[in-house]
Amino acid sequence: QVQLVESGGGLVQAGGSLRLSCAASGRTFSNYAMGWFRPAPEKEREFVAAVSWSGHMTYYTDSVKGRFTISRDNAKNTVYLQLNSLKPEDPAVYYCAADRTGWSTTAKIRLMDTYDYWGQGTQVTVSS
Repeated sequence: QVQLVESGGGLVQAGGSLRLSCAASGRTFSNYAMGWFRPAPEKEREFVAAVSWSGHMTYYTDSVKGRFTISRDNAKNTVYLQLNSLKPEDPAVYYCAADRTGWSTTAKIRLMDTYDYWGQGTQVTVSS
């Protein structure tokens, strides 16, 4: 079993930045691809970003390209999501997830069902 704990959320003004962290424990972390999700109007959660187990491959949804950056530090069992140029319409809760297969196709890496473990989420509030 793998446990994921997110942190780093908070209140920021529009245009501001935050760095979210997701700390993993319980099993080998370096073999897992990691993703970030957030709520969406027409689905339970929407894909935001993913990073391969090696950190060499990353993938982002179109709405956050150029604003958000995903990275990982396997020595610390932690994945990060740097949020820049935040907008009031950005969803408020961010969840990290772990995929034990390491990396999948572009289509599969965007799907919630691809991931095996989930954190409880961290709150991000953007004021205007």
